[in-house]
Amino acid sequence: QRGFARRNWGKLTLLVLVGLPLAGFAIWSVIALSYTYSSGTRTGYVQKISKKGWLCKTWEGEIAMATAPGVSPQIFTFTIRDDSLATALEQDMGKGRVAVQYDEHRGVPTSCFGDTPYFVTSYRTITDDGQAPLP
Repeated sequence: QRGFARRNWGKLTLLVLVGLPLAGFAIWSVIALSYTYSSGTRTGYVQKISKKGWLCKTWEGEIAMATAPGVSPQIFTFTIRDDSLATALEQDMGKGRVAVQYDEHRGVPTSCFGDTPYFVTSYRTITDDGQAPLP
């Protein structure tokens, strides 16, 4: 009878020490990725997009945003979670300016979800007159 009770306490202790932190991490991740802190649009020239990471591969990119001619551009770094969106943006890279729509998710627990808090959800190309080209 005593051995049976001791085995149950060991399982319960293991569950508490391993299961509760894992459950807390999972809940935190779901909340951080589903709650949008802010959203917006950035316009500029895509200068880098790559899939990177050791274990968790994510699409990471940079947009150079020039505020005025002759001024050093600001760099906006972003993450894309959708492979087809990243591939399409990569194919349009170098063809001119783009406007990316993004959501900011603060408090994402690891870089497995992305290196930045800015997750691009869509984009469109911009012509020289500031308008999107006709389809």
